[in-house]
Amino acid sequence: MAISTPSGRRPSVLSLALPALVVLAAEPLYLLVDTAVVGNLGTVALGGLAVGGGLLAWAAALLNFLAYGTTARAARRAGAGDRAGAVEEGVQATWLALALGVLVVLLFQLLAGPLTRALAGGAGPVAEAGEGWLRIASLGAPLLLVSLAGNGWLRGVQELRRPVRYVLAGSLLSLVLCPLLVHPAGLGLDGSAVANVVGQALTAGLFVRALLREGAAWQARPRAITRQLVIGRDLLLRAAVLQLSFLVAAGVAARTGTAALGAHQIALQLFLFLALVLDAYAIAAQTLVGHALGAGRPDDARTTARRVAVWGLATGCLVAAVLLALRDVLPPLFTDDPAVLAQAAVVWWFLAGFQPLAGLVFALDGVLMGAGDVGYLRTVTIAAALAGFLPMSLLAGPLDLGLAGVWTGLTLFIGLRLVAVLVRVAGDRWLGAPGTVVG
Repeated sequence: MAISTPSGRRPSVLSLALPALVVLAAEPLYLLVDTAVVGNLGTVALGGLAVGGGLLAWAAALLNFLAYGTTARAARRAGAGDRAGAVEEGVQATWLALALGVLVVLLFQLLAGPLTRALAGGAGPVAEAGEGWLRIASLGAPLLLVSLAGNGWLRGVQELRRPVRYVLAGSLLSLVLCPLLVHPAGLGLDGSAVANVVGQALTAGLFVRALLREGAAWQARPRAITRQLVIGRDLLLRAAVLQLSFLVAAGVAARTGTAALGAHQIALQLFLFLALVLDAYAIAAQTLVGHALGAGRPDDARTTARRVAVWGLATGCLVAAVLLALRDVLPPLFTDDPAVLAQAAVVWWFLAGFQPLAGLVFALDGVLMGAGDVGYLRTVTIAAALAGFLPMSLLAGPLDLGLAGVWTGLTLFIGLRLVAVLVRVAGDRWLGAPGTVVG
């Protein structure tokens, strides 16, 4: 039977999206505070945090399939009335998270020096600071990945309030410890890394406790882990192409000039933050679609697709209107350099203009993920990057298009993906996608 709210009604899109938004926003908001605390140590420490933190964030982004893939499989089982099976998906995802987390730790312990030097542009105090931070902070990688898996199965059984409590508990602990360890305790930048690990340990511990309370068997099942890796492979490739595209765009912006790079960074960070807001609908869609298909209700899955599409489009239009209304207010909060502000004015129209498209495509991405149609999403993302984002970004330099060329590429990337997912959702194949098979 399908899981419902205490009143007997099935959860709405908004009731699932709002808690998801809190979880999505907690980490970037904590990082803003962490950056402010470390910033008082000076530019070397701040640069070290940017280098080490960037590498760890890159690894976490690539392995985020532990949340999204687990949600799809757990939701399908829960929708079929098999809560124990949904919890089992959480157990196997946790084992997978621990294994991948250990690999991440080994990778960064062995290569922290070369990687930070490469990102920092060579040996020096910034690279050295980043290496020290990364060696400590990477010890929390298994804990971070366990939390991603925990988020996944709890979303799958439509329990999104518990992840909010768990994530906020860990973030608040880190918020308290970070300034204490960095300054009064005298650990400096290393104190920031320790605070990260301690907070992640609390959050991961709460997610593991949730599994223990379900009374699940804890033996690892290689076949179940392999099935999760099949979904993970497609989502990993998708994430890798996204990361590569953004790296290329940043490289082109850097060659355009310092002012262009600064404006690109401001707009990109705003885009990524706003993507979190819109991605909350994707998480709601995953959960609701997975439940509907698991319960054999394809019509409900279609209804969910229409509803999240409307919510995503409406929110995207609202975000666009706010960005346009504040186009003379927000950029000066980041810089007072006239050259950067002039470049930001160019980018701003792109950033605001494609928000409605982004809201719609992110929501429909969640629909297809909930249906387990991740192979199609992988192919579409790679095709859109190769046909739109990367060519326009690379041509922006030779054609002297500047940031307008780079952001035209990003707009094409979103537009091409939107056309592809609209065509897919309008048909029937996603309702029986191969990735939805459970067991």
